[in-house]
Amino acid sequence: MSRSSRLLGFGHHAPARKVENPEIEDRLGLEPGWIERRTGIRSRFWATEEDTLSGLAAQAGDMALASAGIERSDIGLLLLATSTPDHLLPPSAPLVAHRLGLGRAGAVDLTGACAGFIYALMFADAFTRLHGKAALVIAANILSRRINPAERASAVLFADAAGAVVIGPSDDADRGILGASVDSDGSRYGLIQIPAGGSNKPFHGDLDLGETRMTITDGREVFGKAVEMMTACSQDALAAAQILPQDIDRFVPHQANARIFDAVGRNLGIADEAIVKTIADYGNSSAATIPLSLSLAHQREPFRPGEKILLAAAGAGLSGGALVIGI
Repeated sequence: MSRSSRLLGFGHHAPARKVENPEIEDRLGLEPGWIERRTGIRSRFWATEEDTLSGLAAQAGDMALASAGIERSDIGLLLLATSTPDHLLPPSAPLVAHRLGLGRAGAVDLTGACAGFIYALMFADAFTRLHGKAALVIAANILSRRINPAERASAVLFADAAGAVVIGPSDDADRGILGASVDSDGSRYGLIQIPAGGSNKPFHGDLDLGETRMTITDGREVFGKAVEMMTACSQDALAAAQILPQDIDRFVPHQANARIFDAVGRNLGIADEAIVKTIADYGNSSAATIPLSLSLAHQREPFRPGEKILLAAAGAGLSGGALVIGI
């Protein structure tokens, strides 16, 4: 059993098609600048017809593995956090593992919506500590194929991307996950959903196509609940790690809406310059935003040994969580 874990490598990938705000504002009849003022988004990337979820995930995973500099045979587990797998069945993770040449690594999908990466990294950390083997965690989504183009609340937000990290064993107790907190509120289950396509409302010949698309029933309540859950989970994770908010070097929140993570930062007392922000260029790709942001932040300014990182997310379900990580 390993004493701890550590982040070994980072990767990300976005499709080639960049979609600027005017394209969406023109289609929805919105005044210029409306999207950026309300969300902080200037552009996002959407998949082309040739893109697949497993393909985006494999690209990010390949970059993370190269960054980690370890043999692919050293990976014991692949966790894929996604809400948009290639197929409803089978899971996409085994295909991604095959494409990456991971041999006999276990592989499974994890459907946790926007908080999916938080949960997947927490589970991977436990696997690594228990078995002393490295794990690859990928979060990826193609949400552009689930957008209802006529619904303003969701059409302006969602994007396609993938992010990945490699986590490996460590003997340094100051590295890896130092504190964690997760939460859920099923009383708000229907705030963000795709109504049809599951076993509760399966596909049938007369199904309205709109029911297979994303819908946000109350954006204001989503905003308030996301801020509340991310703040509370972050405070609990910091307390578990015995770390003060001002000791956090970088805060990497889920990039749902700039106003959400700015509010969480203020609630926690984290300086604005410590918040990693990628939403302006990449939009909201649900679970993929945190590992994407980690990889982009590491590219701009490599993480230094001893840094303390806070991750936090909340989304559909409602489900959320936060992790304090030592680099």
